This record gives sequence, C-alpha cells and structure tokens, in this order.
Amino acid sequence: MYEIENVLRDYAWGSTTAIAGLLGRPESGRPEAELWIGAHPGAPSMARRVDGSVAPLDALIAEDPEHFLGSESVAEFGPRLPFLTKILAAALPLSLQVHPSIEQAKAGFARENAEGIAPDAAHRNYRDDNHKPEMIFALTPFDALCGFRAPAATRKILLHLAACFDLVESGVPPLLVELLEVLENPDEGAGLRSAFERLITGGEDVSHTTAMVAAALTSSAPLAPYQAELSTVISLNEKYPGDPGVLISLLLNRISLAPGEAVYLPAGNVHAYLHGLGVEVMASSDNVLRGGLTPKYIDVPELLRTIEFQPVAVPMLTPEFSGLGQELYQPPFREFQLQRIELAPGAEPVPLAQAGAVVVIVVSGSVYLDSPKGDLQLARGGSAFLPAAEAPVNVHPVAGAETPAVAFAVTTSMKA
Repeated sequence: MYEIENVLRDYAWGSTTAIAGLLGRPESGRPEAELWIGAHPGAPSMARRVDGSVAPLDALIAEDPEHFLGSESVAEFGPRLPFLTKILAAALPLSLQVHPSIEQAKAGFARENAEGIAPDAAHRNYRDDNHKPEMIFALTPFDALCGFRAPAATRKILLHLAACFDLVESGVPPLLVELLEVLENPDEGAGLRSAFERLITGGEDVSHTTAMVAAALTSSAPLAPYQAELSTVISLNEKYPGDPGVLISLLLNRISLAPGEAVYLPAGNVHAYLHGLGVEVMASSDNVLRGGLTPKYIDVPELLRTIEFQPVAVPMLTPEFSGLGQELYQPPFREFQLQRIELAPGAEPVPLAQAGAVVVIVVSGSVYLDSPKGDLQLARGGSAFLPAAEAPVNVHPVAGAETPAVAFAVTTSMKA
C-alpha cells in the first residue's frame, strides 16, 4: 500500500475554503477547485515508496501494470488506472459541457494528433483517447444542470417568461417565440437540437434576448413556480452576461442534490455544476467539449456531434448498503464504482470492495488499512493507492478513536 499526495487544481471557479475545510488542511489563499486523486498523466498523484522515495503514480503503475492493476483490468482497459477521483469544490458555475463516447474520443484524439495540434493547445478538443463518463456524490448541498428536460416542461417555463414580459409591459422577444415553436416538434430530439443549435450559434439576438430576460426577471416579474430555474438564469447572466449558456440552461434539468445523493453522467449528457462540494469519479480522461459559460474555446460543430439530443430523467444513483457501514455507488460504467465507509469507534472492520486497484481518501477521523501484505494508517485528509495484488483489504477504526471515521474508496466496477 502506498500513501499518496494529490494535486490541487486552482481553477478560477473553485472555492477558497471548501477542500481545505473538508480535509483539515490550511487554506492556500487561492481558489481550490479540484483535488486530483489518481494516475492521469495531466496531474498524477505522487506515491511514497517504503524507502521514502516518491514517484508519480502513473510511472509507478507502468513498472508492473498487472501487479498494480490486476490482469483483468489490464486486459480490458490497458496498462493504466481506468478511473480518476476528484474532490470538486465549485464556488462559481463550471462551463456548460459534454463528454465524448469512447469511439469519438479515439477518433478525435487521432485526428488532432495527425493535424499536429499541440497537446496543450487552447483550441484542442481531445487531450487523450478515452471517454469520460462520470458521477458526482454530494458532500454539501450541490446544484447542477444535468441533461435535457422534456420539451413540454421547458415550454411551460418559456410561456411563464412570455407572461412576465406582459407584466413589465414589454414585448415578448421574437427569439422566445421561436424557441416555443421549435419545441412543439413532436420529434422531441429534433426540437431540442433545433433550440440548442439556435442558441449556441449565438448572435446579437441571443445576447439581446438574454439581457431582456434577465432584466425582466430582476424587475417585478414573479419567479415562482420556477424559482430555481429562473434564479439560475439571473445568476448565470451576472457571471456571463449575454452568453448562450444562460438561456440554454432553461433546456436542462435543474437539480439540487442533498448531501449523500449522487448522479451519474454518461457520454453525450450536457451538464454544468453550479455550486457545491462533492466527490467526483470518472473514467481517466480530461476530454471536455464546452458549450458556454466559459471564456475557453468552443467548437460548435464538434459539440453538436457529441451531444445526445434526447430528454432524460435525472440519472440519480441509488446506493447498495452492505450492513457494515458501507455504501456502494455503482453507475452503469465498467471503469469505476464509489464506496463510502463510515466506522463508529470500536466497530468491526469493513472488507473493502475491491476489483483491481483502489484509491482511498479519508475525510473524517482516522482509519487503519490491513492486508495480507502490509498495513497503513490514514488520518483525515490522508489518501492511499492500494495495488490489486494487495487484496483483500480490511478497513478498521483506529484503536481508541472517539469519533466516527469516514472514508471514500474507488475501484473498478464489480458488476459484470
């Protein structure tokens, strides 16, 4: 077992306090957006060997992939850790985005390499050849946009907006009328595509309509019964005035997760995290196609090829309980599953659910990891990489502990 040090990413949207507060470490004074826990070459964790030396986790795994990952993982995913774990802390909204399928990622990565686009170029879409299905587990109340809602539901919100313009004695913007018409299409996917494409291509009318909508909503126009959706329009426009993503948000499910709730996001799902602290797990990739709410590069044609234009129910993820203080969150992706372990003082040890390698991070109290080949104690904020060859591992409360311990662990999915 290897204790690891992880990399903090200081993106501008990050909280200055949330990750430090969770892990019991001093604040850096900078935005702390994501703590990367894994072996992605963009920011690998550093693993401490028995002799005290350290090595990037991806380099360590490359020394003996079958030992570290297990033969089944190597056969299915290649000689790389198939998942990436993050602690994500959003103080401001992230960009509106979508992730490609594995086929799109492989083709796009090869195409951009052949075109000679530098790996770190601002206009590059594909940073690697992998897809990026993901999930988010809420540690605090967590707000997000997640997938298209049914067009009929969006039309009700737009009709409410149109009525608001009557209340403020202003004409209904023609763009709103146009959106209402295209969303009447009996082919829901076609209607959503038309509405999204109309907005994402931008133009002065999109920017002007966004400003008109925000002005109406901040005057005397009522937000109820769409308080969350319309408040989001107001707050997004304050940060990104006139951005197409402001009105696109009205096409999407607006969700608020309570602590302990989780959702999963397959390829093609348009989403944006708005605010909150959570544990995010994904296939090991950094491929993001952006669609608004960002100053970064947006490739509209590639974005439109990647999005799944179909309404979806909010993809909530229900845990399975072991009865031993362990919750398993298993999304329909082969690369990963998340487990939350809570141990009361003096509790019996919990067998770690393990399929291949595991990463563990402790967010409260201390735990003691025990395997046939070694042991390791982790305090709050500590994390570890457990090679496949070290299974089985048991998680114990530390002797004499007076408060519960809480840890999260990620491994490859145990579902067939």
